[in-house]
Amino acid sequence: MDYVYWGIIILLFLVAFIGLVYPVIPSVVFLFGGFLLYGVFYSFESFNWLFWSIQVLFIILLLGADYAANIIGVKKYGGSKAGVWGSTIGLLIGPFVIPVVGILIGPFLGAMVAELIVHKRNIKESMQIGFGSVVGFVSSVITKGIIQVLMLVYFFFVI
Repeated sequence: MDYVYWGIIILLFLVAFIGLVYPVIPSVVFLFGGFLLYGVFYSFESFNWLFWSIQVLFIILLLGADYAANIIGVKKYGGSKAGVWGSTIGLLIGPFVIPVVGILIGPFLGAMVAELIVHKRNIKESMQIGFGSVVGFVSSVITKGIIQVLMLVYFFFVI
């Protein structure tokens, strides 16, 4: 049964990493699901208050990194709140409309169209802001990936 238990736990961890590029998948939920299933299948004994406190701090970092990277990426390239919202909407819709590359095209087009419509910017400025949203997304994925790896390293260290 150990193989089945670990297979389920590892599957949850893998889905959490897929959630890095598909934002509709809540990565944090799957990571915590893996932690909780380990406790159910084996024991919660090694999960003391320090473990949970550190994991919660990692979650706060994850959420903060996601939010900050998008805003910084759009704002650094001259975008507004409309660009941030457009980028976020494009990020959620893009992968479903255009599988695989939609994850990059969605935020680009979302930020670009939002800036064109709301602030009447020219095409060049809007494209630059769209590029900034992609830079923000990619940096967010890298940062969140590192944080998730740290969460798992700490998990395996504790058990």
